[in-house]
Amino acid sequence: MTNPARFIFAVALFLIVLRLGAATPVEQRPFGKLADGRAVTLYTLTSSRGLVVEVMDYGATLVSIRTPDRTGKIGDVALGFSDVGGYVRSSAYFGSVVGRVANRIADARFTLDGKPHVLAANNSPGGVPCSLHGGNVGFDKVLWKAEPCEVAGRPALRLSYLSKDGEEGYPGNLQVHVTYSLTPDHGLRIDYEATTDRATPVNLSNHSYFNLKEEGAGDILGHELTIHARRYTPVNQGLIPTGEIAPVAATPFDFTTPRRIGERLGEAHAQLKLGGGYDHNWVLDRKGAGLELAATVYEPASGRVLEVFTTEPGLQFYCGNFLDGSFRGKAGTPYVYRGAIVLEPQHFPDSVNQPAFPSILLRPGKRYASSTVFRFSTR
Repeated sequence: MTNPARFIFAVALFLIVLRLGAATPVEQRPFGKLADGRAVTLYTLTSSRGLVVEVMDYGATLVSIRTPDRTGKIGDVALGFSDVGGYVRSSAYFGSVVGRVANRIADARFTLDGKPHVLAANNSPGGVPCSLHGGNVGFDKVLWKAEPCEVAGRPALRLSYLSKDGEEGYPGNLQVHVTYSLTPDHGLRIDYEATTDRATPVNLSNHSYFNLKEEGAGDILGHELTIHARRYTPVNQGLIPTGEIAPVAATPFDFTTPRRIGERLGEAHAQLKLGGGYDHNWVLDRKGAGLELAATVYEPASGRVLEVFTTEPGLQFYCGNFLDGSFRGKAGTPYVYRGAIVLEPQHFPDSVNQPAFPSILLRPGKRYASSTVFRFSTR
């Protein structure tokens, strides 16, 4: 081989190696249409270690997470539907980004800088009205602009939405960006950003339902949960925090060491009765401002482990108390009572009406930023 030929061969070999080491392109496919004819697209992110994540632009929704069990068998551990129609019809928020304010706002109203704001009262637990997850048409019910991209050389998807002044009763034009990216340690990272031209409350989260046995594979009562929190916020009849921050010690809310989710659900505790089970906010034992481990879930039969890292001060834990078998998921199986665990990193519920809670107010010139990582492994 002549010197020029060797050079050309070396360059070609280098380009092939470079290509093999690059991020797998973000794949796209149709996922149905909305009633007004707009097309919905499903985007697939694949890591070099075999983590496969699907996200659609409707609701910036996490549709599927496929990850291996301890034997190497791949399974989908996120609840959801096989096309956008199921999400349009459902009010369960499967996998969606929820906002402008995640969780509940008491009496569907708040006062900001002396001005009252009335929101949609779209939820009434215990017969007490509140605004839940942004209102009638929250961020889960809008079509976002999606742009495939890379983060640190790995596949990612950036979604953007402009929530206009007055939407669902909230003040200010809020520009929101949500980026899903895959991490080198078999994780899914979600980064949230927002800016506004008027003061407004903002509290964004992802409402994914997990079953580490696989979606639709029965209840999650045998999952073992650890939450790094020694305190939680008790609720009233309407599932609104009372303002108290109470210790979890000597209560069924103590997950400071691993505990089966179903272990103490049957206890006669007033808070369990009010929530119909676990549907509460835990006050995380944070050490600083960066990403910190908030919770770990382990499923003994599959060996799958989910770790949740976040920059947020709170974690809402909900154990599927309102699932009743009426929803059929991607595999066609019903989602049964307590068939999933939801772990939503966020600020505390009703913070806009609770001055003692960490503030969720965003003002012009400031930037809202929040990050969460769902990391998967096996034991």
